[in-house]
Amino acid sequence: MKRTPKGEVSIVNRDGWIQLRWRYQGVRRQMSMGLRYDPVNVAVAQRRAYQIQLDMVSGNFDVSLEKYRGGYTPQRTLGAVSLFTKFTEWKSKRVQPRTLEKYQGLLTWLREFFGDRSADGEDAEQFVQWLKENLEPVTAKERLSLLKAAWNWGIEQKKITTNPWKDLNVRKPPKKPSKAFTKDEVQRIIQGFEESPYYHHYLDYVKFRFYTGCRSGEVNGLHWRHLNEDCSVMWVGETHTHGQFADVKNNKSREVKLSGSTTAMLRSRMPANVDPDSLVFPSPKGLPIDEHNFSQRAWKKVLKEMAVDYRRPYNTRHTFVSHCLEMGMNPVEVAAITGHDVKTLYSNYAGLIKSHPQAPELF
Repeated sequence: MKRTPKGEVSIVNRDGWIQLRWRYQGVRRQMSMGLRYDPVNVAVAQRRAYQIQLDMVSGNFDVSLEKYRGGYTPQRTLGAVSLFTKFTEWKSKRVQPRTLEKYQGLLTWLREFFGDRSADGEDAEQFVQWLKENLEPVTAKERLSLLKAAWNWGIEQKKITTNPWKDLNVRKPPKKPSKAFTKDEVQRIIQGFEESPYYHHYLDYVKFRFYTGCRSGEVNGLHWRHLNEDCSVMWVGETHTHGQFADVKNNKSREVKLSGSTTAMLRSRMPANVDPDSLVFPSPKGLPIDEHNFSQRAWKKVLKEMAVDYRRPYNTRHTFVSHCLEMGMNPVEVAAITGHDVKTLYSNYAGLIKSHPQAPELF
């Protein structure tokens, strides 16, 4: 067989199919193009061969050969808007419509900044700086994480070869942790709902939030079928947020054995012929409780009436965790009840944890 001259790519007819052959760094290489050997396809092969030769000379040769196979699209020909649009279309089948709004909003920013250009080098850095100047740090950080995910997806799909966002970051300023409600404040809030002529309907709802540390959506999406017959055990696997029912955060369901007082409260409000599919804590109109409406009307007004400094309703979860840890409860058990990641619990509540493991006297 005739030896291919150094630096030259030969076009070979192998049983009626086109094959490219060349030598690179002393090693014989070959690639089948999947094209029949005819004048039209040979012209295509000649252009491909020229690209290989050019890359070997310039030091840009792709040893994986993916660049030279059919369907390869160099990164600089795929604009930032085009790539993120494809990623958003892919994500649209995997995330809730409310979450998708973040992707669509970011797409507007990309379109305004990049136009038809790709996101390379300094352009990517300047775009992140632009986000930092126009958005809150936490929001800019979240949008950057979406960009990193989109370009990683693009690499997996072989649409691009590099991720210009991977080494960029947005620092969030330190945030003062929310102050938990004291036991006295909890009792005053419960008393406020108990005595309120307008918001008494939410009394058990508020108690349940303080007694279990559940997320707002988990309580709003709780059905009677999620409780066992005597209401002593609760399954947490469904949530209601932004007007939709969905699986709980991270799709991690859990079972929780409830306290005696919580069980008694639930049994006292359970209808005689309860519909398993009905909500445990519906709104006065029988619908899922709207968190924003509850917060701005009932919660805010009762706290003001009872002279309790305002903290959002979600603080009931923080309050539950804080008091559990202050009384010496095992953080792993607390995390199992609330659905926290154990590492996150240790990180956010280190100062309250009394059951730090201690090395024994072994020797």
